[in-house]
Amino acid sequence: MDHETLSVAAEQGLCVITFTRADKLNAWTYRLHAELRRAIESANADPEVDAIVVTATGKGFCAGADMSAVFGLSEAEKLRARAEADTQDWVALLRRSKPIVAAVNGAAVGIGVSLILPMDQIVASSEASFALRFVKMGLVPELAASHFVQRRMGFGAASRVLLTGDALTAPEALALSLIDQVTAPEALLDEAKALARRMGRNPHAALRATKQLLTDNAGETDLDRVQQRELDALAVAYASPEHKEAVAAFLAKRAPDFKAARG
Repeated sequence: MDHETLSVAAEQGLCVITFTRADKLNAWTYRLHAELRRAIESANADPEVDAIVVTATGKGFCAGADMSAVFGLSEAEKLRARAEADTQDWVALLRRSKPIVAAVNGAAVGIGVSLILPMDQIVASSEASFALRFVKMGLVPELAASHFVQRRMGFGAASRVLLTGDALTAPEALALSLIDQVTAPEALLDEAKALARRMGRNPHAALRATKQLLTDNAGETDLDRVQQRELDALAVAYASPEHKEAVAAFLAKRAPDFKAARG
């Protein structure tokens, strides 16, 4: 797929995906979603990629939906665009993905926030802002935002943010646990890349299994089921070549080579 809305760069084990519609504040379109999804799928399939960073050019990270490009379509055009974007699979894609970090450089509004909530970490510039302003448009959250906002912030804060539609500065969003880290603007990308690398250099099979456990057990109240899922995953992990390499490296007092262990 030719990229019209973003760029993709490989960098020392990372796939860095950058929204490039700065003149539109990187407003969301079906095309952007389709390109982003396919870029992530490609990174997940590339054995040279350990982790993914998603960021943007210009003053905005993603200023909500592009009104003319999204709401100006006919019903037939919307159906075709939705099929290409495959928004229904978005959360599942991110939760089965290699470690993925959002580096939010500017305003993230509406779906611009929903897109990144299921990612593993959200790092923001001190100049960024966040607004889940669906109610102001007579709409409701999508892409499981009503779930992830609560998981991140708790019921009370989620209710306040979603029912008022108020915007949050990056420090306010951090204080409410909507995001995970705030950096100086000039340090944003370096911090996000460093974090992604620290995660991605760990054994890939264990990373995927841990993400699956976090997903499956997030709302689980039956602790027996929680532990059984962990035991099942451990049984697989004990037999993995990456675990065996970690043990061998420890005993030999050397750094593990997980890439070689994966084959």
